[in-house]
Amino acid sequence: MKKLSIMVPCYNEEENVIPMSEALVNQLSQMPEYDYEILFIDNCSTDTTREKLRLICAGNKKIKAIFNTRNFGQFNSPYHAICQTTGDCTITVCCDFQDPVEMIPKFVEEWENGYKVVCGVKTSSKENKIMYALRSLYYKIIKKTSKVEQIEHFTGFGLYDKSFVSVLRDLDDPIPFIRGIVGELGPAFKTIEYEQPQRRAGKTSNNFYSLYDAAMLSFTSYTKIGPRLAVFGGAAMSALSVFAALVCLVLKLIDPYFFFTTGTAAIILTILFVGGIQLFFLGLLGEYIMSINTRVMKRPLVIEDERINFDD
Repeated sequence: MKKLSIMVPCYNEEENVIPMSEALVNQLSQMPEYDYEILFIDNCSTDTTREKLRLICAGNKKIKAIFNTRNFGQFNSPYHAICQTTGDCTITVCCDFQDPVEMIPKFVEEWENGYKVVCGVKTSSKENKIMYALRSLYYKIIKKTSKVEQIEHFTGFGLYDKSFVSVLRDLDDPIPFIRGIVGELGPAFKTIEYEQPQRRAGKTSNNFYSLYDAAMLSFTSYTKIGPRLAVFGGAAMSALSVFAALVCLVLKLIDPYFFFTTGTAAIILTILFVGGIQLFFLGLLGEYIMSINTRVMKRPLVIEDERINFDD
């Protein structure tokens, strides 16, 4: 009998963990031809999520839990949990119910048809329309600027065969970005479209900083657009500076009082403009350096505090 692993990352999801476990067990009970395990990984919640996970695990030995010592971020914790699953395939589902559990049979069907990776792709969302539009813009930019195939509106919700999970275990990347890894190292994949519902309950932990962090991780990992823009932009600004100097020289010869009229203001504005561009590209270059620094340090993905219902 094949075994399905369901991985559920959570952080401050006290209102959702019990309903999610019930929904998953109910869905999997309708698939009696498969054995299953459900693995919750808690990223150091500060509410009662862990207490409720202990109760869930005590009532069903097929439900496991990993508690992290601290919050290791939105990428490391789920990635680590995927690598701890033992099924013939692993399906990732967010605890807030924005990843519909009803998609699980569809993922498994495509897996049985031979696909090693099946990706859930959002065609629409009931979240804020402005946020969805910004996400769409981000996906289009990263897709245009990256040589690695990028899947638009793929958040990681999907199915991964154990052969691909083995690749993830051997990757040894301290800041993994699984959406990019699927396009870079994964086998041929199948996409299944769905509409993303609203959060069932609770408040999202995503904010501007976490979304910016995700965007920068993808840009620094899978594009060269930042340094290339700096090179081309610097060359263009140098050429414009030479041209502007020649123009100023000609105007000076024509009108000796040029710099005491419009010339001073033009110089000040030019300095501010060029300085702004320099600061922008210094910051962008810093993002690449921080990404390199994190990878060089080779720190572990997470540090575990406790495991529940693992055989060992």
